[in-house]
Amino acid sequence: MERWLKQAELLAAPDEEECRSPIPTGNVGNGEIPPLPRSGSQRLVERRVMELADLLGSRLGMDRRRFLRTGCGMAAAFLAMNSVHGPLFAVSPAEAADPAAALDREQALARQFIFDVQTHFVSDDYPGVGLLRLRKGAKKWNPALKGEKLSLEKIRYGNYVKELFLDSDTTLALLSSAPSDDPQRWFLNNDELAQARREVNDKAGSKRLFSHALVTPGQPGWLEELDRAIAELKPDSWKGYTVGAPSTFSRWPWRLDDEKLVYPAYERMVKAGIVNVCIHKGLIHPAVRGVPTSRWRHGKVDDLGRAARDWPQLNFIIYHSAIRYLGEPGRAELSLFERNGEIPWVSELARTPEKYGVKNVYGELGSVFAAAALSNPRYCAAILGTLIKGLGPDHVLWGTDSVWYGSPQWQIEALRRLEVPAELQKRLGFAPLGPADGSVKSAIFGGNAARLYNLKVPDGKAGRDKLALLRERYRAAGGERSNRTYGCTERVPETPASQAANIRSPTSRNSWCSLMYANNTPRVSVTASAISSRI
Repeated sequence: MERWLKQAELLAAPDEEECRSPIPTGNVGNGEIPPLPRSGSQRLVERRVMELADLLGSRLGMDRRRFLRTGCGMAAAFLAMNSVHGPLFAVSPAEAADPAAALDREQALARQFIFDVQTHFVSDDYPGVGLLRLRKGAKKWNPALKGEKLSLEKIRYGNYVKELFLDSDTTLALLSSAPSDDPQRWFLNNDELAQARREVNDKAGSKRLFSHALVTPGQPGWLEELDRAIAELKPDSWKGYTVGAPSTFSRWPWRLDDEKLVYPAYERMVKAGIVNVCIHKGLIHPAVRGVPTSRWRHGKVDDLGRAARDWPQLNFIIYHSAIRYLGEPGRAELSLFERNGEIPWVSELARTPEKYGVKNVYGELGSVFAAAALSNPRYCAAILGTLIKGLGPDHVLWGTDSVWYGSPQWQIEALRRLEVPAELQKRLGFAPLGPADGSVKSAIFGGNAARLYNLKVPDGKAGRDKLALLRERYRAAGGERSNRTYGCTERVPETPASQAANIRSPTSRNSWCSLMYANNTPRVSVTASAISSRI
C-alpha cells in the first residue's frame, strides 16, 4: 500500500501543461474508437468554464488550474454546461463560489455505493502502436500535448488504481478488456485480468475489483480457452464482441443467437454458474456510414432477443446500451428523436423485453453516457429515459469506460446532477431520474450490479478497508484529480471563421458571470435557465 501511495503522489504531481476543465470539453477516443471533432457548443462550454475559473478562483486566492481541481471547479463546469444547454444539471452558483457549500455536498455523497462495471487499462506488454499514433497525431491540433513524452503509463495499472479508487467515489470496479484478431493486441489477456483482480483485492483486504474473461467465438481454440478460464481463472463474468474486435473488421464476427457456434458456450457458462454475459454492441464510428452494412451489422441487437429467450438462466448485459454511433448525435439522429422519440439501436434494445417476453436483458452506460452528456445532455437524458422506460430502472448498469476518460468522477457527478426535462417526461412518458441518492440513481450506480453479482451492500454504503484508508491518506496529503483524459482528444484551434460558423460571439465575463456573482456574493436565486436566457 505504501508503494501505491508513493506512485499516486508521483502521478498526481503538478505539471506545466495547459489547465483542464473538470469535465472534458472535447470528444475523447475510448481506446477502441477515435474521437470526433469538437462541436461549437463544446468550445463555448470550455470558454465559459475558464471564465468562471478566472473569476471565482481569483476571489478564493487560487489560480485557474488549482480552482478547476476543486469541488467548486466541478460545480462551475456544470454551471457552464447549463448556460449552453439549458438547466439539465442540478447545481447552484453558491456551490461554485463557496468551498464550504461544495464540501458539504461532496461529504454527503462520498460514501454512496458505486459499482463501475466497465473499466480498462492496458498491460505492460501492450504494443500501443495505435493509441500512441493517435496521441502523436493529436499534437498537431492540441497545443496542450506539444512536448509531451509519448507514454502508456497513464493508461496502465498504477494510474488506473489512482484514477478509479483514489480520485473518484467509485466503490467497486469490473476490469474489462477488448479482443483482437492478433492476441498481442488485446488490452489485457484473460490471465492478466485475473492477476490484476487478485493484486488489487489482496492489497485492499476486500473484493474491490472484479474481472471479465474474454470470449472470442470462431477464433481457433476459443472453447478450450473458455473451459480453461472456468477451471483456472474463475472470472466474475464474460465479455464478448459480436463484431469480433473493436474499430477493425475482424475475421470472426458472430451472433448471439448462433445455435451451432455460441450455444455450446452458454451451456458451459450456466453449468459453471458464471451467468453474466457482457456484450459490446453499437458504438460504431460514424466513418463507417459509407461502408456496406454487412461489415458492421453484427453490432446491432437483432440477435439479442432470441438468445435471451432461449437462455433465461443467463443475464445479457449490453455494453454501451447499443448506441449506434459514438459522440454527438447528428442532425438525422436528432430529427428522428424529435419526430418519434427513436434513438437508433438504443430504442431497439429497450423494446427487447416486451417484444420477446424476457427479463434478462440489461443496458450498460459505458462511453454512451460520457459522450452524450458532454455533447448533448438533453439527448443523454433521453437515452436514460428510453432505457428506464423499456428495460426498467432495475436493468440499467453504471459503467464509465475509464481509464480512457481519466478519473470517472466527472461522469459520476454528471449522473448525480442530470434530470430528464419535464417536456420529455410528459411527451414520451419518461420517468424522472430524481435526486443523486434517490432510488433510481442509486440502483443504476450500484444496486443493480450488486444484485447481478450476488453482493450484499449494507445500507447501500461503501465499507472501509485498506484501500479506503489509503484514499484518506492520499486526500490528506493533497492528492486531487488531474482532470486528464487519455487516448486521443480532438482539440481544433479556433479561427474567427470557425467561431462565427459554430458558436455565438464570445462573451465577456461581465455579460454572464456577473449575473450569478455580484459584489463577491453568490446570487443563489439566479438559476441556470435565467443565465442561459440572457446570454
